[in-house]
Amino acid sequence: MRKYIAEFIGTFWLVLGGCGSAVLAAAFPDVGIGLLGVSLAFGLTVLTMAYAIGHISGCHLNPAVSVGLWAGGRFPMSELVPYIIAQVVGAFAGAAVLYVIASGQAGFDVTAGFASNGFGAHSPGGYSMIAALVIEVVMTMMFLFIIMGATDKRAPQGMAPIAIGLGLTLIHLISIPVTNTSVNPARSTGVAIFQNGWALEQLWLFWAAPIVGAIIGALIYRYIAGGED
Repeated sequence: MRKYIAEFIGTFWLVLGGCGSAVLAAAFPDVGIGLLGVSLAFGLTVLTMAYAIGHISGCHLNPAVSVGLWAGGRFPMSELVPYIIAQVVGAFAGAAVLYVIASGQAGFDVTAGFASNGFGAHSPGGYSMIAALVIEVVMTMMFLFIIMGATDKRAPQGMAPIAIGLGLTLIHLISIPVTNTSVNPARSTGVAIFQNGWALEQLWLFWAAPIVGAIIGALIYRYIAGGED
């Protein structure tokens, strides 16, 4: 149970910190943090939680990561569903706190997006569904490849959170214009529930693409690692 609570807290922090930076600070008058700041915020949530709870739960914070680590032989099937439930509930809790804070501002409109992921008319840059599908698969594939490699017992010890956090930062720098960056079904679900419109309609892509990408990335790393990770 401690592992599941850790995953809940970690995913709560990821959504509150990452999506919170996008909703509250990205375009704040005169001192907005912009795309770079939001990207860094997501990376920092994972980096900080990796050091805080990595030794308790492994700090997945992401259903796609849990599935990918299972595919890569690093995680038992028996814990997959409880981890995913804890992550989704944590993401919802993070989004709920963010909603309470954001709605305290006059003129706040949750239907405008609420840091939700989307494609087509709801892509920040107007990118198509195919573009969104490809980038979410490829970015999550590389994220799992980084995670598998950084946590390999042959890798430098104690440095994995830095590599993983910076990897997620880079992923956001690349893909925010396309989908607002998911690579995490729980993160997408938490805010989509509150957006309660197009984000829920398009949510299927942000479950399917990250999970497929995660499995591919984990299997590629498992192959090149030679089963000695």
